[in-house]
Amino acid sequence: MRTLSALVAVLPAGAALALVVPACGGGETKPAESPQASTSADGGPTGPSSPGDDVSGGAKGDYDKGYKAWMAGDLKGAKQGFSDAAKDDSKAAAPHYALGAVYERMGDASSAQQEYRTAFSNKPDYEPAIGAYALSLANSGHAGEADTFLTDKHQKMPNSALVTTYLAEVKSLENDSGSCQQLAQQALSQQPDLKYAMVTIARDHYRAGRLELAKYALQAILDGFGDESPPRDKTNAEAHLLRGMIEKQGGQRAAAMADFEAARASRPDLVEALVQVGVMKLEAGNVVDATPLLESAVRYAPNSALAHLNLGDCYRLAGRPADAKKEFDTALSLDSSLAVVHYDVGLLYLFAPSIPGTSASDQIATAIRELNTYKTMRGAKPAPGVNDDIDSLLSRANAKQAELSQAAATKASAPPPSKDKPATPAKPGAQPPAAPAAPAPPAPPPPSAPAPKK
Repeated sequence: MRTLSALVAVLPAGAALALVVPACGGGETKPAESPQASTSADGGPTGPSSPGDDVSGGAKGDYDKGYKAWMAGDLKGAKQGFSDAAKDDSKAAAPHYALGAVYERMGDASSAQQEYRTAFSNKPDYEPAIGAYALSLANSGHAGEADTFLTDKHQKMPNSALVTTYLAEVKSLENDSGSCQQLAQQALSQQPDLKYAMVTIARDHYRAGRLELAKYALQAILDGFGDESPPRDKTNAEAHLLRGMIEKQGGQRAAAMADFEAARASRPDLVEALVQVGVMKLEAGNVVDATPLLESAVRYAPNSALAHLNLGDCYRLAGRPADAKKEFDTALSLDSSLAVVHYDVGLLYLFAPSIPGTSASDQIATAIRELNTYKTMRGAKPAPGVNDDIDSLLSRANAKQAELSQAAATKASAPPPSKDKPATPAKPGAQPPAAPAAPAPPAPPPPSAPAPKK
């Protein structure tokens, strides 16, 4: 059995980190997407905390309801709870920051940024909202604006190690690794135990392809270097996630799974870890265990095209074509540039025994169209190290279409069925009809005609 690949979503606060791992499946190989770097980290603007740090009275009760809903992946309930808390205490910053995080997960960056602005307007030194606003800008294509905003805040709050780290993160997103590393080290000189700055250093090394340096920084956070240098934060979810990604790239699958599970245990709301674990289980052919993990990921991040794509793959392998198609359609509606969605839809229509509401000829025609669309979007050659077998799949699909066309032509040329009336059935108790008499021997030819040759 060959392998199919499953795509992994990573979606912290508007940023996406796409990875691919092989997943055990039905007769095809699926292409990978190029990895990009994530931008969230423990200690940074990752979402609501509990309890609300500046919420009291009745507002605190509503805030805690929102937080419980958030941790359960119930974004609608979280939005309601945090909205109620903001109404109860209009001057508090935390409810607005939490609402911004919910809107980020829902894919509404504009509303999220408005809530973040309200939070740091209510409390000018509310660092999580400052960082979340800047990173939301950067991740929505406005890195320059984010840089300008944070540079101003950094000048006004020179003693804030977190604001310094946020600026370092944006510099990294702008591919200014030198400035990122310098600012992150400055933040650590201000606050030596700032885990967010440590993870920012490791993540910048990862973005720049310096994997050994990234692993060294992560080891300092998670494992330490003996008794004289103990681990700084052995349960840091973002550090475990990043190390798991590096391990997976290096083929260390068991170690990667252990780190992803550790990240998920520390942060149940960390969508990236949920998806990574779900896809690795799918790779092993464990569709039963993968399905609830990927469904949870979609609940936590309903606006994640890659999460929907992975869940669609799970349903496809589980023999649920209608559900798979729904997830693929959702993924494509969220990100029309995602070529691999067309690949997956092509596989679905090529290998599924049938698609509800679709004839066999339309099904194979759709498979060919989708696979060709993927091939066009992919370009002349697949990415290095990727074997998508697209030409083989198209040959298989075209052969199947030819078979269907031949069968249809054969059926069309067959003689129509006889229109003779059927014999009248015998009445009960009647004797069967007598056998017809044997035909008389042929008459001899007339004398004047030649006898037939034997």
